[in-house]
Amino acid sequence: MTDTVASLMAEIADLGTDPRRGGYSRPVYSTAELDLRAWFVAHAERRGLDVETDRNGILWAWAGGVGEGAIVTGSHLDSVPGGGAYDGPLGVASALVAFDRLAESGVTGRRAIAVFPEEEGSRFGLACLGSRLLTGAIDADRVRALTDADGITFAEASRAAGVAPDHLGADPEALARIGTFIELHVEQGRGLADLERPIAVASSILGHGRWRISFTGEGNHAGTTLMGDRRDPMVAAAVLIAEVQRLGRRVPDARATVGRLVPTPGGTNVIASRVDLWLDVRHPDDVVTRYLVDEITAVAAAVARDQGCASAMTEESFSATVAFDPGLRDRLAGALDDAPVLGTGAGHDAGVLKEHVSTAMLFVRNPTGVSHAPGEAVEDGDAEAGARALATSIAELIGV
Repeated sequence: MTDTVASLMAEIADLGTDPRRGGYSRPVYSTAELDLRAWFVAHAERRGLDVETDRNGILWAWAGGVGEGAIVTGSHLDSVPGGGAYDGPLGVASALVAFDRLAESGVTGRRAIAVFPEEEGSRFGLACLGSRLLTGAIDADRVRALTDADGITFAEASRAAGVAPDHLGADPEALARIGTFIELHVEQGRGLADLERPIAVASSILGHGRWRISFTGEGNHAGTTLMGDRRDPMVAAAVLIAEVQRLGRRVPDARATVGRLVPTPGGTNVIASRVDLWLDVRHPDDVVTRYLVDEITAVAAAVARDQGCASAMTEESFSATVAFDPGLRDRLAGALDDAPVLGTGAGHDAGVLKEHVSTAMLFVRNPTGVSHAPGEAVEDGDAEAGARALATSIAELIGV
């Protein structure tokens, strides 16, 4: 094989481009994401790997035979709206190249590449759905009923993609096939750039969750309703967004973000009757995360009262802080010439799997530090260094 990570990434550079937002929009089971899955299957089959799609839509490509205790790597192919080129696909392309390097070196042993669907949660609102379903961390009936912005349920989208929704759910047999899972990912920050190093091993993932806050007021005409007569939920939402920033800055090491806001009905000359906004809160201490969310909930209620509106808070997901196994972490860091060890504030499938199997992560330098946006970047030399590091890590765990 003569593929490089850069050449593989170039092959998919036109899939899912988003002229309006910039970057890429590749929601799960969209045309772009399905095309990416087909691209991966073609490359896996070209390498003689045995490919299957499991009951939860996870793609598996096997070398050395299907069975328990495999060394598994991989990532995802879906993106956030207007995301960067590397978040997800870098880990998949690097896995293919790493498998090439292992084959050329005569490394044998059971190993696989896994590609997880809906890691970002950009279509159905819940991140890491593939790994959550696999592990039983989320109820399958809840997932089947999730709807996207067009009212399409996850069950409908799954069926259209060829995955029978009736079979979604915990899959202990598939989970038992994973001995160790290593996920390679573009770094979502400037840690490696500041250290002037190309590769790092992950130490932890911040605890994080998503909450929907709904303000309900009174819809009315923008031209005929006097300012003093208004019960405008958009005003309540605006005040809360500013308060979220204030409260988040007050707590050391916290992150608090409102990244999505949906007014109903959404007309330019209409006072909204309802506004939904989505809150993302993260902190290394899960107790502090919960404390900050409680503070924001109380402020939302007060802001709603001030505007003559009602408020409601709904938790959509929560993932506790993940600390990767220090023994495995240090073993890989040593095999990679004492690679630095860094934490991350971003969630990953490896974090979900951590409660069930041995997991680790590798990060590849991002010179801009930008992620979930078009400015995300990886230099070609660093991409190849990442694939080499991944191959070395797999060989280390196989015992070569």
